[in-house]
Amino acid sequence: MAREGDRHRVSRIGLVQTTARDDVAENLAFALAQVQAAAAAGVQLLAFPEVFLYVGPREGKLAHAQPLDGEWVSTFREQARRHHMALLLGSIHERIPGRDDKVHNTSVLIDAAGEVAGIYRKLKLFDVDLPGTAIRESDTIVPGDALPPLMPSPIGAAGLTICFDLRFPELYRHLRQAGAEVIFVPSNFTAPTGAAHWEALLRARAIENQVYIAAPAQVGQHSPRYASHGHSALVDPWGVMTAVAPDRPGLTIGEIDLDYLAEVRRRLPVGAGGG
Repeated sequence: MAREGDRHRVSRIGLVQTTARDDVAENLAFALAQVQAAAAAGVQLLAFPEVFLYVGPREGKLAHAQPLDGEWVSTFREQARRHHMALLLGSIHERIPGRDDKVHNTSVLIDAAGEVAGIYRKLKLFDVDLPGTAIRESDTIVPGDALPPLMPSPIGAAGLTICFDLRFPELYRHLRQAGAEVIFVPSNFTAPTGAAHWEALLRARAIENQVYIAAPAQVGQHSPRYASHGHSALVDPWGVMTAVAPDRPGLTIGEIDLDYLAEVRRRLPVGAGGG
């Protein structure tokens, strides 16, 4: 749990919406430009979507994957230090030592001093049959072996989840019971599933756990066969979508108000108990 002196009662959060493709250099340049914009806007924590540095064929995913002490994480650690702003790398493809066939899908929280504050490897993998396409994330991803973690952040006690985890409410109850005030859901929701379920699931997780849900997302056409829903959103503990991104890449800014969160919990004492 974050100590009172480690966080703001009202803070600014930035959500980056991207259309990542298979050009890592281009994706990285766009991401770094959003860091600059967020810092200029006084954001305390900037969050990127799932796999924001690469979306493309399996071969590229495996070839571009990096360890957590590699160039990608090091670059963003330096950016966090330079701007004194926390960063959530929604997820990157993390190289697994000794394996060249699969990677982890890993979220990395970097604090404002540039230190890695926490990591989470996606637990629930997206293996589905949708109209016109089948997606098997397990073909290239090894799931994590630990429940989503809770850690201090400048905007409150923060829980980490990734995309398809959103459909498993027990993960969010676990984080609420641990003391979560904000839960991240960096995502790359498909266009059809997003249109049907994205808003409903985000609001449900916020309402039932009385937490802020911060969900930066991929948007638009990544390839002829794959498009993402977008609609990056910040949902407050009453279930109100207080910030929603337009239908294009860019930066959306919202506010986290921990006094309001405490008031919601006081007025409607659902509590953190139960399963």
